[in-house]
Amino acid sequence: MTGLNKQPIITICSDSVGETAEAVVKATIRQFDLRNAKIKRYSHVLTEAEIRDIVGEVAVNGGMIAYTLVQPDLRELIREESLRLGVRTVDVMGPMMQAFIESFDGSPTRKPGMLHQMDDDYFRRVEAIEFTVSCDDGRDPRALLNADIVLIGVSRTSKTPLSMFLAHKGYKVANLPLIPEVKPAAELFQIPPGKIAGLIMDPEKMLKIRVERLRALGLTAGAKYANMERITFELNYAKKLMEQLGCLTINVSDKAIEETAGIILEHL
Repeated sequence: MTGLNKQPIITICSDSVGETAEAVVKATIRQFDLRNAKIKRYSHVLTEAEIRDIVGEVAVNGGMIAYTLVQPDLRELIREESLRLGVRTVDVMGPMMQAFIESFDGSPTRKPGMLHQMDDDYFRRVEAIEFTVSCDDGRDPRALLNADIVLIGVSRTSKTPLSMFLAHKGYKVANLPLIPEVKPAAELFQIPPGKIAGLIMDPEKMLKIRVERLRALGLTAGAKYANMERITFELNYAKKLMEQLGCLTINVSDKAIEETAGIILEHL
């Protein structure tokens, strides 16, 4: 077992890319605050010789193995080799696959890399991400008419991260900042209200976020941007415009990105 004074080493072994196992490992590392942990990834492992080499290396250098292998013979071999050499291994996908077999009487395809298959859905997500990036922060108002979802709100209401989250789900998203002194793009009023989501926030929460933003930029917290009177003015302007548009309005003060996205998708 790796001592606390030694660098933890986690080896990823996969017959595909290995991103699934690495994501699980990284999430676990965060729970233990192991900032010095080292991850080694071996992708596209397809032969018994490769399995033996990897397990043998871990047996010598220490650490553990997290693996995603869909071929039964390779999964069995890594179990046998790890037992023989005393190496700790975790089968990331195996228990879930077995649960599916027992629950739904199905049979897995045993084909590596299904998560990253270049199908129509994959290209749709790529197109959505490219569209969303090009339409971030009101860069191309003309593209608003081609968006699946349009997000509007004053500065620091999480428009950009929410846009990217939705884009990764395959939705073309445009987001538009609302500034009282700047007339909204004419295209905004041509969009069906059901496609628009307005984001607002409690003034106190926004003040805190904007102050932190200014500090991160090395600017004084006393700027107009982080003034409560200004924030209240902006939010009142945004609420009136959202009422005029008749669109969905969401208070994102205490909501995670995923929760806000869920509300929007249910509304579409």
